Amino acid sequence: MQWKDLKARLLAVGQVHLTGEPAEQYIARSAAGPGAGGSGAVFFVIGSQRVKLVLDPLSSIEIAHQGNGIAELFFEGQHISGHLLEPGFHCPDQAFITVTGSCIFSCKYCSVPRIAGKRKTIGEIISMVESVRDRIHAISITSGILTSIEEEETYVLDVVRHLSSFNLPIGVSIYPTKTTPDRLKELGVTEVKFNLEAATPELFYRMCPGLNYGLLWEVLDRSVLLFGKNRVFSNVIVGLGETDAELETCIKKLTSRGVIPVLRPLNPVTGLAGTRRPSSERLKTIFGIHKRALEAAGLDPRLALTMCTNCTGCDLVPGSDE
Repeated sequence: MQWKDLKARLLAVGQVHLTGEPAEQYIARSAAGPGAGGSGAVFFVIGSQRVKLVLDPLSSIEIAHQGNGIAELFFEGQHISGHLLEPGFHCPDQAFITVTGSCIFSCKYCSVPRIAGKRKTIGEIISMVESVRDRIHAISITSGILTSIEEEETYVLDVVRHLSSFNLPIGVSIYPTKTTPDRLKELGVTEVKFNLEAATPELFYRMCPGLNYGLLWEVLDRSVLLFGKNRVFSNVIVGLGETDAELETCIKKLTSRGVIPVLRPLNPVTGLAGTRRPSSERLKTIFGIHKRALEAAGLDPRLALTMCTNCTGCDLVPGSDE
C-alpha cells in the first residue's frame, strides 16, 4: 500500500491503541484545538513520512512500542514496521506552544473553552523552549483568547519579542486584528497562519459565532503581501458539512491569493461529538484537488519552516505525502 493510501486510512480513523513498552517520552499533548485536554497522541513514522494519531484504548488500530521508539503498526490485517518520534512540544522538531489555554469564544469543533486552561507566563514559555532547544528547528505559537482579541494579540507580541533571542524561525497562529500581520512582521516572525476553519461563510458563522469571516480574508491578503508566497497558511476543516465543490472553491480561492491551505480532517469533539470523520476516499479526493491547486499557484508546502505544514502529522500534504 502506498503511503498516501495508508495515511488516508489512518486519518479516517484518527485514533490508536498504544501497547508494549512504556512510551511516555513519545506522547505529544495538545493545549489548543480539537485535541486539547485529551490523553495525548503519538507520531508514527516510516522513513521521512509521519502520521499523528490520538491515543484511545478502544481504537481498532494498534501500535506496539518495542522500546527506544521502535514500533509496529497493526492495521487492517497488516503489520508495518516504523518508529515513534519524540516531540518537542506538541509535535516533533518544534516547540509548538499554546500561550493561552482558554477562550472567550465557543467554536463548535474546539475543546479549549470547555477546558478553560491557564495563560502561560513569558518565563514559562522561555523555559519550555530552553528544555527542548537541542531537538527543535523552529518555534510555533498559537493561543486562545483570555479577555479580548486585542489584548491577546498584545500579549502574544510580547511573547514573540522575548523568543527572538533563540534565533529560530517563528510561526504564529492567532485570531487576528487588522494590524496583526504588520505587527508580527515588524518583530521578525517568519510565517503566519490565520484560520478560516470552514469552507463557506455560512458554515463559519454556524461553527464560530461572534467571529468575522471577512476579516480573515483581509488579513490573509495582507499577510501574503508582507510575508510572501509559501509563508502564509490557513486551516480549513474537512468534514463540517461542506461539499467537495465548496471545499474546492475555498482551496482555489486561497491558493490563487498565495495562501497554502491546511486541510484538517475533522476531529469530532465538543459540539460536533458524534459527527463522522471524513472517509479515506474523500481525503484522497481532496488531496488531489489540493495538489492541483497548489501547483497551479506555484506554491510548495515543503518549503514551510514552522507550524502544521512543516510537521505534516495531522493532514495529507501534497509534496510530502505522495
